Amino acid sequence: MLAKRGTRQWEDWETLAAEAVTFTQQLIQIPSPNNGDPDIGGTEDTVIDFIRNKLSEVGLTGEYVAAREGRGNYKVTIPGRNPHALLIHSHVDVVPADAEQWRHPPFGGVIEDGYIWGRGAVDMKDFGGMMLAVARHYALTERTPERTLVFAWLSDEENDGKWGSQWLVQNKPEWFDGIELALSEGGGFSITIPEHDKRFYPLAVGEKGVSWLKLTAQGRAGHGSRPAGVNAVTVLSRAVAAIASTEFPIVHTPPLDALLDTIRTVTGETITDDNVEALSKKWGFWEPIVKASIRNTAAPTQLKAGYMVNVIPEEATATIDCRVLPGQEKSFREDIENLLEKEFGSEWTEYLSLDWTAPNAYSVDPDHPFVESIRRVVEQQDPDGVVTPYLLPAGTDNKHLQHLGIKCFGFVPLKLPADFDCFGLFHAVDERVPVAAVEFGSRVLAEIADSA
Repeated sequence: MLAKRGTRQWEDWETLAAEAVTFTQQLIQIPSPNNGDPDIGGTEDTVIDFIRNKLSEVGLTGEYVAAREGRGNYKVTIPGRNPHALLIHSHVDVVPADAEQWRHPPFGGVIEDGYIWGRGAVDMKDFGGMMLAVARHYALTERTPERTLVFAWLSDEENDGKWGSQWLVQNKPEWFDGIELALSEGGGFSITIPEHDKRFYPLAVGEKGVSWLKLTAQGRAGHGSRPAGVNAVTVLSRAVAAIASTEFPIVHTPPLDALLDTIRTVTGETITDDNVEALSKKWGFWEPIVKASIRNTAAPTQLKAGYMVNVIPEEATATIDCRVLPGQEKSFREDIENLLEKEFGSEWTEYLSLDWTAPNAYSVDPDHPFVESIRRVVEQQDPDGVVTPYLLPAGTDNKHLQHLGIKCFGFVPLKLPADFDCFGLFHAVDERVPVAAVEFGSRVLAEIADSA
């Protein structure tokens, strides 16, 4: 059913908020789990079809493109006075969920106790619902934003965007022509430090790079009863233990310094490299984020060797999930190689080989004008809110878009209770988001879009 354009007032925040909540529920109710299989079917397109239909109700038509059947990407453009566009994007896939572990059905979108429950509630069908409501709000109010706005819903983010953002950047870069800035997930959920009244709204101005290291050890195969020569399993075990037991040094990136400066200003604490981790224990939900963003990390995740218990294998492999700070790609690899040389001597390359994936880290100037624009909007809507740039220790679709020269930011505005650990609910059982937070976020997103 077509809605009549020009019939809504821009200041009708109540209607905007109600639509954002309803759309969040409805998007959750469309299951779109992504297990990494390229042929998972058309669940993502089912979400895209819902979004496209809701936009068409208000006269908005967009562009659909897909690299694989059922796994599409959709965008709609709202022209502004400044043609250098702001891209607001979310992904439509979610990680799988085991219903038996959940308090409410993971794809039920149930509202109970003031929360919307379900897979994708924070990652990130809440933002998808806000985006849909805001795009319709522009059409129904016939408002012209300051900057051209591009709203995009993408597939396959949970599997590194192979059929979504990564594929688009590599094969359809023209899809992003004219876009200067991008806004998506990775921040915006408020964090309250105990004993302080201020709510911190983290704004991701960069991401650690994801670099998967495959470590392969070669040895002498033989019967388990007659060990002789180099044992690949032993070599691999020593190498993995050496890497896993190493605490890499603290590295000051501009996003980290911006965050610590903000915390220092609010708390009055003297923060140094020697005490930052100890102090972070008093900063509530900031602690794990700070600890993950101050240094490179390497976490062993998989081991593989042999096919029978009585056979010494010729080869053993391990995969290590490395998260690398922006600008540290080369030095981090050198650190790993130096560790192995220290453990085994200069001949370590004779029986160990390393295979890396590119880390894909990025960082934007924390003083970029868009940061100040977001800060002004949040302060207007939440006088006790403090926007702070920070470095996201995880990864989003932004890591691919940055290769097109787009300045990328992570900010899904959610005003949350002090005891609500939003980041801890990503990919977790009983994922949920407060109704009031989605209502708040819809207005903040509309105002950010309008003033960018």
